[in-house]
Amino acid sequence: MARETEFKYVETSQVTDDELTRLVNEWSAEGWTYDGVQFAMRESSKRPAMAFLLFTRPREVADQAE
Repeated sequence: MARETEFKYVETSQVTDDELTRLVNEWSAEGWTYDGVQFAMRESSKRPAMAFLLFTRPREVADQAE
């Protein structure tokens, strides 16, 4: 068996500290490791319109015969 990294992106339009904290805690409890965040900005505001949180976790995959 080989190991590879599985990725999960979580999108939210509620970009508040409470919502981001809730999402990080929720997905971490499911076995995912928080890996970063990317914000999508509005042109007319200094506040982000959306946030994309990245999570990773290792997973076992069967070796493929050549």
